[in-house]
Amino acid sequence: MRRGFTGLGDKRLVYRGNKILSDLFSKSVHSIRQLSRNESDAKAVYRFLQNDRVSEEDIVENLVHNCQMACAGKFVVCIQDTTEVNLSSHGNRINKDGFVGTTNAKNSQGLGFFVHPSLVLDAVSGTPYGYSDIKIWNRSLDFKSKHERQYGKLPMEEKESYKWIEVSKNTQASLRDVVAGMVIVQDREGDIYEQFASIPDARTDLLIRARADRALADGSKLFSCLADQPCQGSYEVQVDACAKTRRKKRTAKIEIRYKEVELKRTRAASKAVAASIKLYLVEAKEANRAGPGRVCWRLLTSLPIETLEMAEMCVEWYKWRWTIEEVFKILKKEGYNIEASELEHGSSVRKLSLLIMEVIIQLFLMRLAYAVPEGEMSADSCFTEEEQAFLEHQIIRLEGRTGKQKNPYKEKGLKRYVWAIARLGGWKGYESKRHPGITTLWIGLKYFKAAMEGWTIHKDVSTR
Repeated sequence: MRRGFTGLGDKRLVYRGNKILSDLFSKSVHSIRQLSRNESDAKAVYRFLQNDRVSEEDIVENLVHNCQMACAGKFVVCIQDTTEVNLSSHGNRINKDGFVGTTNAKNSQGLGFFVHPSLVLDAVSGTPYGYSDIKIWNRSLDFKSKHERQYGKLPMEEKESYKWIEVSKNTQASLRDVVAGMVIVQDREGDIYEQFASIPDARTDLLIRARADRALADGSKLFSCLADQPCQGSYEVQVDACAKTRRKKRTAKIEIRYKEVELKRTRAASKAVAASIKLYLVEAKEANRAGPGRVCWRLLTSLPIETLEMAEMCVEWYKWRWTIEEVFKILKKEGYNIEASELEHGSSVRKLSLLIMEVIIQLFLMRLAYAVPEGEMSADSCFTEEEQAFLEHQIIRLEGRTGKQKNPYKEKGLKRYVWAIARLGGWKGYESKRHPGITTLWIGLKYFKAAMEGWTIHKDVSTR
């Protein structure tokens, strides 16, 4: 089934919302003019985005509902992060309607808003199910510095960093009665004592990269407490070259260590939370290397780490953070380029961003089709019957003469049609080579929609 709206209180709004989602997926553009067939369709999209009866909360609620239906009964990993949508390049056109503000605390040059989603993946396969929550907000246009706001004295609930705890709580509320269990994964910004003290429960665990060298209850420090621990296991990873940092490509040997630790309550933490918390520390550190560029992850988790396999699983789940970074890339410069939107209302840009984020889940499902056994994913999850029929014609044209250049997949399987979309996006089609990425699929979808519109026009004319 295609993902979409089920409840907006009005059938006409449900129809229009699903039409926009379908067009965003197949046309892969943010421009309302390019998204619409004619002036009437364009006006309908503008009206939907500006309609007070379609709130951000309504859209997020529908996205969460789709996620709940997809992940019921599963054990899931929920990845959080924040991205900035900067609209300052056309700041003179944007209506300052209270939905945009400065994005830079140091000066007023930035203009836009922030998006902080919780992306839900299957804990075994990495299948994306959707979002358990999305927080979207803006600062004021005259946003003051931390010093001016006396940030350190503010209660946790009034700090911007509370977003990590808030979205974790909303994720619990959304999924607690739906999934078998969940692990919430966050980067160093989420290393907040109050979060460790309040979020973990029987069905919820945290996995967060340590930011600070915290004091432990036994008087030692977090970052050095594993120094005398023996290596529990190791593996090798390829570190890519980086021209910006002058890093050369290398093979790194990663050593794993872990132990239970007891954190002392920080000075800034509320006295209402526990004076100490027992967690597990997992360290994945590059051996025989020191200084900048050394691979070193220190992960704090409420999961009981009693085996090497469990420690390695935590490292793997943390590595999945790149998935949410890809969501942001497709939302912005490497995909829909929402920051170049011609919309004049910040509220409309925010709603369109949420719609695009739902469509991105379908892009991930297409890419994932190459990582699961054939037949497990139906083409109906992304393409209509008519679109599948058209892609069958495209496959004939895209196949080469040799067996290696043929599409090896059966009809009705998502993998077969992803192969065609990837070829349209520039992929060479060799299964022995690297599988098509999100950007390739996004480009392929743009060519697919343009070609299908021509095919539909030709078919309609031919049958008259």
